[in-house]
Amino acid sequence: MGLLDSILGRSKPVRPDLDQLFAVPSAALTLQASTGFAPTGVGSVCFAGVEGGTFARIQEDVRELLDADTGRGGIPVGFSRDSYGYTWLLARQETGADGTAALVNDLHAVNTLLQDGGFGPHLLCSLIGFRDPEGRSLALVYLYKRGTFYPFAPAPGGGERRDNQLELQVRAVLGDDLRVEGDLSRWFPVWGAPGL
Repeated sequence: MGLLDSILGRSKPVRPDLDQLFAVPSAALTLQASTGFAPTGVGSVCFAGVEGGTFARIQEDVRELLDADTGRGGIPVGFSRDSYGYTWLLARQETGADGTAALVNDLHAVNTLLQDGGFGPHLLCSLIGFRDPEGRSLALVYLYKRGTFYPFAPAPGGGERRDNQLELQVRAVLGDDLRVEGDLSRWFPVWGAPGL
């Protein structure tokens, strides 16, 4: 970073580190032991949709890669669009430690295929869903452009309200397991995200 960047308050962007996703299975064990939230076996990747043949081909490659086990009972991936125009890929695996590791592998593969295909700037986030015995939902959200995680906990009872106390509790519990996003203003709500 140069002197002019320092004066103008610019900083170098954080490089994405997709390998941070591989810390999720052990963090899931910590989370379950500390709070009772267990992985649901559902996760998703959000990206800004792009038109064109190259992107459609990569999207089809992703589908083929993740649907390779559907003949042996695997669950096919799904694609959807939210009200903001972002595309979501939904992946499912079995619950438990092995399922969480497989889900993380799937999410990592999707992110890597899009990144290697030149669509890294279009990747927004990935999330892994959790639920506690009371039925409350929680997601660990990985911010692609920051290389960090944050918890997102919708408040029970519906509506667009967050359980901020739970989010801060999860941050404290997982601070040693994951690279947690320190800037709370970047803890964006992901209302209606597939996998939550």
